[in-house]
Amino acid sequence: MKKLVLLLLTTYSLMANSLPEPIQTTIKSINGNSIQLANSVPQGVSGVIVHDYGNGLSAITYSVVTTKEGRANILPYKAILHKNIPTVKTEAKVNDKVILGGFYNNALLIAPDAKSYANITKTFNKIWIHPDAYALEFMKEENPAISLDSLQKFSRANQIGLVLIASKNSLLILDPISKKFLGQQAIKSTAKKPMKPFFSRFEQMDISTFGWSDEKLQDYYIAIDELK
Repeated sequence: MKKLVLLLLTTYSLMANSLPEPIQTTIKSINGNSIQLANSVPQGVSGVIVHDYGNGLSAITYSVVTTKEGRANILPYKAILHKNIPTVKTEAKVNDKVILGGFYNNALLIAPDAKSYANITKTFNKIWIHPDAYALEFMKEENPAISLDSLQKFSRANQIGLVLIASKNSLLILDPISKKFLGQQAIKSTAKKPMKPFFSRFEQMDISTFGWSDEKLQDYYIAIDELK
């Protein structure tokens, strides 16, 4: 898979130690909207720049997404937007702190059925945002299939750092803010009959009220394959 950039892990038993962890580094140099980080980091990891104003006062100034060779692109910070909260105007500066994957402890799992969901979530020590919440947004927006755009929007609104997506034989690891796959892990499929479009406690996820019929929704595994 061309979007996967981390090493592949081969056994289900190793999964507990293999999810990406937060990384803290600093800005070494700046060239326009691109920064060189003080440490080498994986590609596709999202994070934030934090500027220290002194006297115990600091603030997030920008978002970042890592690219190649320890570099990152500077982007506007959109996680908290409110008309009554002033926009920080501080420019990124050398030695500013960069926190990558700061919300990686908050995770959403997209799985084909309840058994698969339970097997995976009990393996990792994460704060799990139940897919029911994503399903509500999914239904309201009348989406026929899971998309990277909808996962990004939902994750930004709910401060979700990782999305894990179970395919037939792999667990895909997605940074939803950058919309980049960070890796995958081999898993043993336990799904007997995948739910459409994905597991939630709404059972058949009746969305006829929102204008969609079951025939319009894609098969779970087809939808997952189209994300890669």
